[in-house]
Amino acid sequence: MSGAGGRGCGSPVPQRAPWSLVAATAAFCLVSATSVWTAGAEPMSREEKQKLGNQVLEMFDHAYGNYMEHAYPADELMPLTCRGRVRGQEPSRGDVDDALGKFSLTLIDSLDTLVVLNKTKEFEDAVRKVLRDVNLDNDVVVSVFETNIRVLGGLLGGHSLAIMLKEKGEYMQWYNDELLQMAKQLGYKLLPAFNTTSGLPYPRINLKFGIRKPEARTGTETDTCTACAGTLILEFAALSRFTGATIFEEYARKALDFLWEKRQRSSNLVGVTINIHTGDWVRKDSGVGAGIDSYYEYLLKAYVLLGDDSFLERFNTHYDAIMRYISQPPLLLDVHIHKPMLNARTWMDALLAFFPGLQVLKGDIRPAIETHEMLYQVIKKHNFLPEAFTTDFRVHWAQHPLRPEFAESTYFLYKATGDPYYLEVGKTLIENLNKYARVPCGFAAMKDVRTGSHEDRMDSFFLAEMFKYLYLLFADKEDIIFDIEDYIFTTEAHLLPLWLSTTNQSISKKNITSEYTELDDSNFDWTCPNTQILFPNDPLYAQSIREPLKNVVDKSCPRGIIRVREESFRSGAKPPLRARDFMATNPEHLEILKKMGAASSIDAEDGLRFMQEMIELSSQQQKEQQLPPRAVQIVSHPFFGRVVLTAGPAQFGLDLSKHKETRGFVASSKPYNGCSELTNPEAVMGKIALIQRGQCMFAEKARNIQNAGAIGGIVIDDNEGSSSDTAPLFQMAGDGKDTDDIKIPMLFLFSKEGSIILDAIREYEEVEVLLSDKAKDRAILKGKMIPSYIINSNPEMENEEQSSPENDSQNQSDEQVSSSSQEVDLVDQESSEESSLNSHPESLSPADTDNVASISPSEQTSDPTENHETTNLNGECTDLDNQLQEQSETEEDSNPNVSWGKKVQPIDSILADWNEDIEAFEMMEKDEL
Repeated sequence: MSGAGGRGCGSPVPQRAPWSLVAATAAFCLVSATSVWTAGAEPMSREEKQKLGNQVLEMFDHAYGNYMEHAYPADELMPLTCRGRVRGQEPSRGDVDDALGKFSLTLIDSLDTLVVLNKTKEFEDAVRKVLRDVNLDNDVVVSVFETNIRVLGGLLGGHSLAIMLKEKGEYMQWYNDELLQMAKQLGYKLLPAFNTTSGLPYPRINLKFGIRKPEARTGTETDTCTACAGTLILEFAALSRFTGATIFEEYARKALDFLWEKRQRSSNLVGVTINIHTGDWVRKDSGVGAGIDSYYEYLLKAYVLLGDDSFLERFNTHYDAIMRYISQPPLLLDVHIHKPMLNARTWMDALLAFFPGLQVLKGDIRPAIETHEMLYQVIKKHNFLPEAFTTDFRVHWAQHPLRPEFAESTYFLYKATGDPYYLEVGKTLIENLNKYARVPCGFAAMKDVRTGSHEDRMDSFFLAEMFKYLYLLFADKEDIIFDIEDYIFTTEAHLLPLWLSTTNQSISKKNITSEYTELDDSNFDWTCPNTQILFPNDPLYAQSIREPLKNVVDKSCPRGIIRVREESFRSGAKPPLRARDFMATNPEHLEILKKMGAASSIDAEDGLRFMQEMIELSSQQQKEQQLPPRAVQIVSHPFFGRVVLTAGPAQFGLDLSKHKETRGFVASSKPYNGCSELTNPEAVMGKIALIQRGQCMFAEKARNIQNAGAIGGIVIDDNEGSSSDTAPLFQMAGDGKDTDDIKIPMLFLFSKEGSIILDAIREYEEVEVLLSDKAKDRAILKGKMIPSYIINSNPEMENEEQSSPENDSQNQSDEQVSSSSQEVDLVDQESSEESSLNSHPESLSPADTDNVASISPSEQTSDPTENHETTNLNGECTDLDNQLQEQSETEEDSNPNVSWGKKVQPIDSILADWNEDIEAFEMMEKDEL
C-alpha cells in the first residue's frame, strides 16, 4: 500500500485536479492525520514504541541473518531445515514456485527494507552482492506478475534509495545506477510476454528464451488473472521515467486499457481470470481478494504517481461498484459480474486484508475500520489470518504464509487516525509472530493455524513488507533517515519517488475512460482522510465503529451475515428456502423449487443461491469423515517448541482431541518397521517409538510398540522425499478388526517431516516431542536461546475446542470405515504415491483440492450441531433453528401422510433450466484462488 496520501486532503477538489495539487497534498495527507486521536485507547509511550520498534529490528535480523547464513544465494530460506530453496532441487509446489528464478529473490526483495530500518551499511553490502552474484539470464520459467512486483520492483526500490543515500553524501558514493541497469535488463526480458493481440501479458516467461520457443517451455497459456495483467503500471512506468525508455510504460498502459474496456458494463466489475487472446472472462466472479486485488490498488496509485486523471476515474467507477455490490460490512464477499446481487461464495480469502489500507488512501475511513476490525477478531481467534475463512469465521483454508496485508492496513489506519488502538494491534502481531512462527533458523509459515504446525517456507514478501510496515507503525519521523512521504509504496511495499511524476513525461495520456454509470459524487469528495471533517468533535469515532464488531467472531450470528431482501421482510414474506432446510419429500419445498427462476428476478436470485448452497452442502458432507490434522512439536533443546510438524491422524488409539497431549522422548524401534515383536523394548519403554511405514498394517505396528511399553508412536513414511508441503494429509486406518485394545496415540509424518526428527536425534541424541491436536504454548519451556521478551510476552495459548463432525467420526468402528472408505489407506503394505496440490500464479497457498481420496488439512468441515442464528434488520440475532423447527413441525402436522423416510423423488425436471449456473458454481467450488 502507498506511503503517500491521496489528493484533496483539506477540502473538496474537482474530479480532474491538476497534478500540482496532487503533488502538493500527497505527502501532507497522512502526515497531517497522525496524532489526531487523543482518546479511545491509552496513548502508548515513546519508550514502549521504541521497545517495539527494536523488537521489529531484532526479528528482521533473525530472518535476514538466517537467510544470508543458510540460504543465500538461493531464492528463499527453508527455515525448518535451515537451507536454501533452489528451483528444481526441492519437490515442486506447483505454480507457487514460479516466483523463484534463481536470482536471489529474498535479497533483492529486502533491499529497500534495509534502508527503512536504518541498516544502511547492510544495504550497501547487499547491493554489492546483488551486482556481483545475481544473474538474470537463467533458463527458468517465472511468473511475469511475481517477477515484476518482487524483482523489478525490488531493483527499482533499491535504486531509488541508493541515489537518495548518495545525495546525502555518506553512503553509496560509488553507486552509478547499476541497479537501474539491471532493472532495465529485466524489463526487456519481460517485454516478450506482451506479444498478444490484446496487449495482456502471458502469465509466464522464460528468462533466457522468452515466449513460445521450443526451449522456452511456456507460451501456450491462454488465461491470466486480472491482477497479474493489471499490476504492472507502477514498476513499468517508473522504469520508463528513470531511463527514458517509454516502451515499458506504453505496454503497461495498454494492458490496463484493455482490462478497463472488458469490464462488465452494467455492474462495472471485472472477473478473476481473463483470456489473454480473446478478452473473454474465464472466471466471472468478482471481489477484492486474490486474482483482482492489486488491479484496483494500481489504478489509484497510478493516479497518485503519474497524475493521469483517467486512472482516478476508473478507480472511482470500480470503487462505486465494489461498495454497491461486494461490500457487505464488515464482510467483502465475491459476487457474479453479470448478477452482482448474487454472492459467488460464502468465504473470504486473506489477501483482501489489504483493502482497508486502500480505502484509507481513498479517504473512505468508516468501512476501512469495520473490515479491519472484523479481520482482527479473526486473528485473535486463530492467532493468524487463515488463507480463507467463512462468513461465520471458521477456517476454510488453514495455511498462513506470513502474509503482510493486515499489517499494511493497520499501519495506514494508524497514519490516518493516530488512534493508539492500532499500535496495540501491531503489538499483537509482533507477539504472535515470535510466539508461534519463530524457529531457530528464521520464521516459518503456518501449515495449519488450528494446530500451530509449520511449513518449511519463508517467502521473500515477509522481509519485503511485514517488517517494513511494522517498523514504520512504531517509528517516529526522526527514526527514519529520509522522508517516507516522498515515496509511494508498490504492492510489494517497494518505494518509488513521487518526483517521477514530472520526469520523462513522453507518454501521451489518451483518455479512453468513458461510458460511466451515474455515480454518487459525494463518495469522491475526498481521496485521503480529512480529519477535520471525519472526526470534528468526537475522538471516539473509530472506537464507536469498532465496538459492535468486538464479538462478531465468537458471539454473533454463526451462520454469517447474509444479504437480506429488506422489501420481502418488511412485507411479511417468508425467508427464501435454504439448501440446509430442503427436503425433497416436502411438497411445499418442491413447489418453491419449481417457482425459482420462473416468476421474477428475485426468485431467480433465490434459485441460484439455493443451488450454490446445495453444491457447497454436498461437498461439505463428503468431507465429514475426515479427521483434522495433528501436531508433533519438538520441545527439547535447542528447539523448545519452536518447530511444529504437521502430522496425520489415526482412526484408532488415543484421541488427542479428547485427551491430554502425550509428551516424551523418542526412540527408534527395532525392527524399524515395527512389524514384529520389538527386540529393543528397553529402548522404547516409556518413550514415543519411531516406526517406518511399510510391510504390515498400522494397527499391528501400534500393538507391537504398545506391548514393548511405548507411550505413543510416530510412523514415518518410507516414500523418500514425501512432504506435507506437496501432498494431502495422510490418515491411518485400522486393520478391519477391533482396535479398542490400542490405547496409545499414533501419528503419521511424511518423509521430510520425519527426517527433521531423525536428524535431530543424530545431532542431539535425546529429542523430546509433544503429540497433540494443536501446538501448545512454548513459553512454559525455559532455557530458550532467544530474547527474553519472546517468553515474557506469551500468555497461555487459547485452547479452543474444534467442534466438528470430523471428531465425531473418530468414534466409528474400524469395521465401518475399513471396508468402504476411499479416503484412507487400510493396508500399509501398499505403496502410496502422493499427489501434488495444484496452485495458480495468482494464488494464495497451494491449499485446497477436490480430490476426495485424500484429506486436505487446510479445510474444516462445518459443524451442523452449532446453533444456527441469523441477523434481523435491526442487527439483532435470532435463533433460526427454533424458527425452522417450529416451521418443520407445522409442516409435518399439516402433512400427516408424508413419510420422511421415503426414497427421495427425482427433481431433474425442476433443475433442467439451471445447468449453466450449476456448472459455474461447480467450477468456482473446484477453483483455487
